[in-house]
Amino acid sequence: MNKTNTIVAMSATALLLLGCVSLNSGAALAQESYPSRLVKIIVPYDPGTGPDILARTLGQKLGEKWNVPLIVENRPGASTNIGTELAAKSPADGYTMLVTANTFVLNQSLFKVLRYDPVKDFAPVLPLALGRLTLVTHPSLQATSAGELIRLAKASPGKINYASPGNGTPHHLAMELFKQTTGVDLMHIPYRTTGGAVQDLLGGRISVMFLPIHVALPQIEGKKLNVLAAGGTKRAAATPQVPSLAEAIGVADIDVDIWYGLYAPAGTPQAIVTRFNSEVNALLSAPDVREALARQGLSPTGGTPEDLAVVTKTDLDRWAKVVRAAKIQAD
Repeated sequence: MNKTNTIVAMSATALLLLGCVSLNSGAALAQESYPSRLVKIIVPYDPGTGPDILARTLGQKLGEKWNVPLIVENRPGASTNIGTELAAKSPADGYTMLVTANTFVLNQSLFKVLRYDPVKDFAPVLPLALGRLTLVTHPSLQATSAGELIRLAKASPGKINYASPGNGTPHHLAMELFKQTTGVDLMHIPYRTTGGAVQDLLGGRISVMFLPIHVALPQIEGKKLNVLAAGGTKRAAATPQVPSLAEAIGVADIDVDIWYGLYAPAGTPQAIVTRFNSEVNALLSAPDVREALARQGLSPTGGTPEDLAVVTKTDLDRWAKVVRAAKIQAD
């Protein structure tokens, strides 16, 4: 190679290296400036629900800190599938996030066709909170403990009814898991809303139900319902005197609590996932945030992306077994 060719080759190499440096610098600069515009949090539930409360509480705090708006977009419908699919197909740039509940994994077993995969199409960011479920009965049933309910149910198979807000809801699956674990036969009465089910429960037309603790507590305190258990494997902070479901039936690993998580579309840069994880964990530890969520019956958890990945995969398998055994199909 002559001198001229050598110089040309060296110049080409230098330009290539310079281009790489420029690209890397640009990527780093873009990463450092995140977020530079509005961030959208998709909630596949109605306003006022647990995921909505979490998204709005945390979104407002993050928006104030980052000096950019974090807006909540409620996209309910099709048992959360509409909003979840929208999030799955959004650009993986950190400007669209998903706050959802464990329906996220239940639907995999309840629907024959889903246009998203809860594992492949999402990057877990962190678990956010638990919504404690309480096992309650109408006083006319005369069951003030889980043991008494089990004895009554076994003495009259299929005669005691229970309600849920619909087929395939966490309330429904919680009771089916209770039935399968204890060997009792209860008759399911599905409603379209929690409010309608609670109304009939209070009127004595329904005997048993799993209810979110913040919904059940006023009725328990007013002596309109009896509480048999609160929480899954652990007691609920709001009712420390009430045994957990695991304690009440003597099965250590039974867990019916509703969990909530933050996800990003698959392929979202790890640096953005890490930043969300760090800053949301810090918010969940703040006393004012914890108090605000507790008033809504939510127990902040926090954790790592790996924690959420584990619960996602574990509950996909766990609830699939319950759904198959009970032959449940979503409404």
